[in-house]
Amino acid sequence: MNQTPRDGWTTPEADESEPAPITVMLSSRLMVLANLLKRGAILRYKRLTGLSSVEFGLVASLGRRPPMSVARLAEAVGQDKGQISRALANLVSRKLIAKSANPKDSREVLVSLTATGLAAHDAIVEGAQERNRRLLEQLSEAEFDALLRQIDQLSAVAAEMLEAEKNWR
Repeated sequence: MNQTPRDGWTTPEADESEPAPITVMLSSRLMVLANLLKRGAILRYKRLTGLSSVEFGLVASLGRRPPMSVARLAEAVGQDKGQISRALANLVSRKLIAKSANPKDSREVLVSLTATGLAAHDAIVEGAQERNRRLLEQLSEAEFDALLRQIDQLSAVAAEMLEAEKNWR
């Protein structure tokens, strides 16, 4: 059986110079692409703003929105409140984020970007737009539209697969 990008299978006596079966699968290739993009973004935002990956995720998620609770912010970045507390404390000490009590519930803390935080956010957005343009400049408009449709289709199937795994017993 020959190895193909679609199924990723190969014979047991495959040549050692051939890629491992899993590396030719679409999901592996997409993970490699995502990791390359993430690593490049982390380096760029560190250079532009001095923010760590967790910090720039928080600044990017707060964006130009109204103040949000720490719990909602943690949910937006996919981490728990404990995981982001040190990053938030660092951002507050660097005057990028301001904390305030929720006027509707004084037990809840709201966070928002300061003017300095907004400047960092804008640098992140500008850098992301530049990286996006560079990544997509070799695609025609039709290729780009087709790619987005395909990504949406694959994302829907991946979400179904995730739900199936969560519910598997």
